[in-house]
Amino acid sequence: MLMADGVGVLDAVDAPAVQTVLETDPVGNVYVAARLRSVGFEARRLGAELWGYAGEGGRLESLCFSGANLIPVCTTPAASQAFARRALRHARACSSIVGREAAVEELWDHLRATWSPARDVRTGQPLLVISSPPEVPADPAVRRVVLSEVDTLLPACVAMYNEEVGVSPIGRDGGAAYRARICDLVAGGCSYARIEGGEVIFKAEIGAVAANVCQVQGVWVTPRLRGRGVGAAGMASVINAAFRYVAPVVSLYVNAHNVAARRAYERVGFSSAGTLMSVLF
Repeated sequence: MLMADGVGVLDAVDAPAVQTVLETDPVGNVYVAARLRSVGFEARRLGAELWGYAGEGGRLESLCFSGANLIPVCTTPAASQAFARRALRHARACSSIVGREAAVEELWDHLRATWSPARDVRTGQPLLVISSPPEVPADPAVRRVVLSEVDTLLPACVAMYNEEVGVSPIGRDGGAAYRARICDLVAGGCSYARIEGGEVIFKAEIGAVAANVCQVQGVWVTPRLRGRGVGAAGMASVINAAFRYVAPVVSLYVNAHNVAARRAYERVGFSSAGTLMSVLF
């Protein structure tokens, strides 16, 4: 661990200690755990640095994933302050701060004066979890997407991103990077959809996979069929597939204002695992 302002940049040598921290909240920490599990600690492959903060006795107690997302993990007040000092040493590079609500709120309090204004601040985002069979029938038409269907799937992914994030994922590269991300998910067997006559009716991805938990993302239903139970039935299919092939616990998070989605997830059988907060730039 390379120490600077009380913060260290972690590497593979620190893996056991990192794992101990991540295991204190496997549902809340699934994204960071999944990235490390997939590519390891090397910054170029990880697309980020993993910062650590040691408490009394030199024991690692808090983490911060610093990449396109800034994600505080199990932070203490002292760790939040130290992570903020390190983040402020350079111009902001992240597009969001996301994580457990209390941790993000505390970190944002230290960064707000320099990094404001944020494009959006989303508080009270329900983090949901399910580990038992869905309580609604699964849609038998939902299946894994294959690579030959990427161009059919892509417009639905773009529409979902626009609705969820509030900006387009199509960058200066004409969408090449976003398309590559979708291709990776499809090639990895992580993308599920109901496709009829060349139209995507429902779609979702299993976007993060750790040892015993996975996280579903990108849930979307074509607007003309919303409110008819399509999303709940589709989610039941994705959950069943996740239980069969991926992990025994499935999680997701949703915006607090998305009442329709929250009700659908409740019908499926999800329960609360706390709240997250997102600061979007």
